[in-house]
Amino acid sequence: MKIEYYPNKSQRNIEERNLSFDEVAFFEWRTAIIWQDNRFNYSEPRFLSLGLLGDRVHSICFTPIQNGIRVISFRKANKREVRKYEQERAIKL
Repeated sequence: MKIEYYPNKSQRNIEERNLSFDEVAFFEWRTAIIWQDNRFNYSEPRFLSLGLLGDRVHSICFTPIQNGIRVISFRKANKREVRKYEQERAIKL
C-alpha cells in the first residue's frame, strides 16, 4: 500500500509525539478497526483507525488516495481508544 504524507506534518509529529509518519508502514491494518470521520464537513473523506503497531494501540487519521492512503495524523491511542479497540476486537473474534 502506498503511504503519502506532508513531510512538515511528519516532522512536527516527531517533535511533538516522537512518531514519524514513516512508521505507519508497520501498522497492522488486518486487525485494525476503521470508521469514517463525519464529525465535520471535510473537503475530502477522512477515516479514523485504531490498530496495533508493535504491542501498542495507535490511532491514524487518513484519507484514501489511489493505491493507498495519505496520513493526516498519527499518535498513540489514549485509554478510551484502547478500550474501544479491545471491545471491538473482542466482538469480531
